[in-house]
Amino acid sequence: MTYPSLLPLGSTPLEAALEQVGATRLDIATAIRSVWSPDDCPIELLPWLAWGLSLDNWSTSWPEGIKRERVRQAISIARRKGTAESVRAVIASFGGSVAIREWWQSEPKGDPHTFSLVLNLDHADAPASAAFVDQVIAEVSRAKPVRSTFTFTQGINTQAGVGLVAAVRPTIFARLSCTAPAAT
Repeated sequence: MTYPSLLPLGSTPLEAALEQVGATRLDIATAIRSVWSPDDCPIELLPWLAWGLSLDNWSTSWPEGIKRERVRQAISIARRKGTAESVRAVIASFGGSVAIREWWQSEPKGDPHTFSLVLNLDHADAPASAAFVDQVIAEVSRAKPVRSTFTFTQGINTQAGVGLVAAVRPTIFARLSCTAPAAT
């Protein structure tokens, strides 16, 4: 198979032959669509995809699910950077949920350009370590409006079950009739 030439018109036959040999040897099939997909990208290439999408922070200690979700949300977070929605998207990409209360929503009103957030990490793979929470806070600092400051509270979600325990005890029932004595 001959490949279209990229050489200028004044090229020698030797250069043209070398170009064709090089083109056949370097014709490597690459699944570009799968490499650029956060779901299909091989795990060893995922950091490069994150870098290509301008993800600000990356850690090799994150579980695979969080890495893929961070890459999946990278463009939408970058588009909305500086808004409360971007803060929510950052937390969601780490597998958590957040309650944000801005200064004007507090009673009494807080200092302007401040907000508080309560973070709950719901993801089963999310490590409950202080270093992981610090990484989440650092990403919130990158996504929030630059002039705003925030206070942070970490919440916890727990699940419990309620069981019903019953015991049956046999009893004997007897009806007694009582009459009042006659008045004399």
